[in-house]
Amino acid sequence: KIEMTKENHSMTTEFVLMGFTDNPDMKTLLFVVFFAIYLVTMVGNLGLVTLIYMERRLHTPMYIFLGNLALMDSCCSCAITPKMLQNFFSEDRRISLYECMVQFYFLSLAETTDCFLLAAMAYDRYVAICRPLQYHTMMSMELCIQMTSGAYIGGVLHPMIEVGLLLRLTFCRSHQINHFFCDVLPLYRLSCVDPYINELMVLILAGSFLIFTITIVLISYFYILFTIFTMKSKKGRGKALSTCASHFLSVSIFYGSLLFMYAQPSSVNE
Repeated sequence: KIEMTKENHSMTTEFVLMGFTDNPDMKTLLFVVFFAIYLVTMVGNLGLVTLIYMERRLHTPMYIFLGNLALMDSCCSCAITPKMLQNFFSEDRRISLYECMVQFYFLSLAETTDCFLLAAMAYDRYVAICRPLQYHTMMSMELCIQMTSGAYIGGVLHPMIEVGLLLRLTFCRSHQINHFFCDVLPLYRLSCVDPYINELMVLILAGSFLIFTITIVLISYFYILFTIFTMKSKKGRGKALSTCASHFLSVSIFYGSLLFMYAQPSSVNE
């Protein structure tokens, strides 16, 4: 009994990422699919960043935000996909505690920065459509750089706090993460310390960021849609809608994914 107790309470310093499946045929198929998606994502995003950097005509606020969004998408892919691809053919699928923290840090950095960048892009579209004559004064390059810098500062600081709180936990229930990457909710389930403080801080910090950025997006699009539907020219309405459609779709997919992953009831205590 004493040996079992010691074993059950031994601290975990590495985890096993369970991944998608143990079927060898499915592993090969999934590897090919995700490797292809990874290559397309990296080439597309880095190609877009390079194009925006090289082409001076694209040095406008909207394209600067778009380039940084593509850069963060690449960061997110690099944080998750290489380890996931490796684990398709790895026997142990192990990841150390600190590797796990680094993976979660860069994932959280990309997600947080994306939130602020999408809000900045919504404000940019609001000024372009609702205040076109004042665009160059209200959306100056200086303001664009300040908003982009603010997005990165928030992106860097927020995961620092979350990783610091994760390191206060001790993991002794199991070493198996029922996921294909290190995420905060699966780690909470493995903690033998009550993660209440962590959950509260995530709710306060992440909730504040989400509410703040979503509010900016919603207010911006309220005024955008109001302006569009009061336009007399059908051609003008179509042009205005086309400039916002891709951004609105990106916002819907991004925030929809976040809410699906992190806002499910009783997700921590399953």
